[in-house]
Amino acid sequence: MSSYILNVESNIPLPSSATDALPPMTQKEELEVRARTIKLIADLQGKPIEPDDHDKSEARELAQKMLGDTASNIEFSNYRNETLAYLAGMVAQYDQMLVKDLADYKLYVVNKLVEKSACPDDKIALAAVKALGEVDGVDAFKKRSEVTLQVKPIEQVEKDLLSKLEKLERLAERAKPHEVIDVEATDADVREDSEA
Repeated sequence: MSSYILNVESNIPLPSSATDALPPMTQKEELEVRARTIKLIADLQGKPIEPDDHDKSEARELAQKMLGDTASNIEFSNYRNETLAYLAGMVAQYDQMLVKDLADYKLYVVNKLVEKSACPDDKIALAAVKALGEVDGVDAFKKRSEVTLQVKPIEQVEKDLLSKLEKLERLAERAKPHEVIDVEATDADVREDSEA
């Protein structure tokens, strides 16, 4: 049997409780940690997490509370595991369901389209898939153009630039207004030298 010796650093204070040891978290982060813990314990025990109607309604109320007043602190330990698991699922599925800016609106719309794409009615599912394909970032129907980048030595680049500049100078020279001399037409007598 082998023995292990731990290297313990001295002069590092221990937190007074486990909650003091945790880093500060937002409500969403705390909910995610609690939900992962609830799921892990349920998996280890082999018991499914089955929220009843009361748990679901309580989770909806909590979701509204989280969205309505982000400054208030919700004490998640006062709620049943089933309620918290259902709430975490709602938050994960809809990313806080109600949205505050355009990026969140887009995420909400995409989530709804994904839901509708699984509809048994083919017309609704096809319309949802088509709309998903047109979402910026998915761009399934967008025509693309490719840009080829050529790497040239600096001498070649200078030579190409100089030739372009010379062409531009020639074009600029042609475009300059030239001096125009006004000439007035007169009738001239044409005489032969012998008469003069």
